[in-house]
Amino acid sequence: MNKSVLVIGHRNPDTDSICAAIGYAFMKQQLGVEATAARAGKLNPETRFVLDYFKVPDPVLVHDLYPALSDVALLQPPTLNPEDTLRTLSKLFVEHPHLKSLPVLDEARHIAGVVTGSDVARRYYNELAQQEPETEDMDFRCILDTLEGRLLCGDVNKHFHGRFYIAALQLDRMHQVIKPGNLLIVGDREEAQLAGLEAGMVGLVVTYGSPVSEKVLTLARAKGAVIISTNYDTYFTARLINQSVPVRLLMTPQVECFKITDMLTDVKEKMLSTQFAAYPVCEQGKYLGMVDRGVMLEPSRQEVILVDHNERSQAVEGVDEARILEIIDHHRLGGLTTGAPIFIRQEPVGSTSTIVANLIWHRAIKMTPQIAGVLFAAIVSDTLYFRSPTTTKVDMDTAIKLEELAGIKNPDDLAMEILRHGSSLETMSMTDLVRNDIKEFELEGSKISVSQLNILDRAKAMELLPQIMEALEALRKQEGYNLSLLMLTDILSTATDLAAAGPSQAALRSAFGQPQQPGLYYLPGVMSRKRQIIPPLTEALKNL
Repeated sequence: MNKSVLVIGHRNPDTDSICAAIGYAFMKQQLGVEATAARAGKLNPETRFVLDYFKVPDPVLVHDLYPALSDVALLQPPTLNPEDTLRTLSKLFVEHPHLKSLPVLDEARHIAGVVTGSDVARRYYNELAQQEPETEDMDFRCILDTLEGRLLCGDVNKHFHGRFYIAALQLDRMHQVIKPGNLLIVGDREEAQLAGLEAGMVGLVVTYGSPVSEKVLTLARAKGAVIISTNYDTYFTARLINQSVPVRLLMTPQVECFKITDMLTDVKEKMLSTQFAAYPVCEQGKYLGMVDRGVMLEPSRQEVILVDHNERSQAVEGVDEARILEIIDHHRLGGLTTGAPIFIRQEPVGSTSTIVANLIWHRAIKMTPQIAGVLFAAIVSDTLYFRSPTTTKVDMDTAIKLEELAGIKNPDDLAMEILRHGSSLETMSMTDLVRNDIKEFELEGSKISVSQLNILDRAKAMELLPQIMEALEALRKQEGYNLSLLMLTDILSTATDLAAAGPSQAALRSAFGQPQQPGLYYLPGVMSRKRQIIPPLTEALKNL
């Protein structure tokens, strides 16, 4: 989880949403808060122009706020390699009694398997259940390390697949019991040592640190056998030697391994369907740590400040999983709930950036020309350079002060250039066009989308209307909206053509009169979604 507080606007962000986030994050940083400007979607052409013009970096792109494994402190237990012995493993479990499982890593730090305390217990039970100790596939190095022994002769890397025998019988009886390919545990009995080698034993473990004669060593070399000397007595050697088994023979090789980017909801679901106590976590195949069922507990939540919106349907995915600290907005109240009281600044002005600029001045923070510039551009965009009915004297006074701080010489020219970049009918795909500045609303049980595109050439928009209507209907079906609307707002004539897709448009006829043609309502003087579209549509839906 990002430790920095994210200042973020709504999905499908417009210029005001982006620039308000940049300005408010700047203010928080000046107040000593670790804050980051973020965005919940790609930049539109108008916003791209504004940020490039004032040389301001793009806010961080945030796809969602759902907690992932990266938000959880991973466990860092000791790790093993596949050739570590059962003795090493048992020692770790004794030294760390809280551990339930340990990861086994190969040389590249990839997960080779996981070994648990149950695996150790099962090994000891199986050992007791056998009449004779038996090994699988291990080399003599494991035996040498476990017994803290000395190699007297032979290849320590040689593999051993047989059984262990203790030379406790008379020689004639030994010849009847021992078989080739096994290993003999023996004391200082030279005749037993020679008998074992003659019988084809692959190795001897000589206890008590007993000396081994040159005769025995010569025969062992001739037979290719291994001789290890240990200071332990025969009883203790017999017990320890079973702990020479390598971890690779005990571990579970096929284990559930999570990626650090996995969502916690998915992790919890997989945990509930499996029985492991802990699971390895990897990034690009490399081991990072372990996570246990404690992840079921509430993780630390991402702290966020919402700007230019306060409705769940417009917020970045997973906002319910975040901790909302503040809301700075100029829209209607939309139903977001919080677990504790928060700071909310909500004013009936034309732009959230107007509120942000005045909050910065209220705290006597010196604004940079770049910050002043983007806040000016956002007010121009959201008020359509003071043509929108949402415009207030506060917006205009704030914009004048910002243009002076930003050093803008020709504000009228710049304002028209900003609006021109926001009305790029020729350069936008139909999909992008009908999704431009899209916002979702839950109105009287209906799920409705309202997009808005500012245009300077109404004739061109009407030429594209059949394609626009087709794309709008495709959007409605894809997202499951009851109604999808697109405001084609002509800045120069201060009017809007409202395109509508949906099976029932009785509420639209009630709110806006008869359509000019099927699915198209001409609304002179209408430029504001929040003041001139949503309120009458809400009232019409209530009446219906």
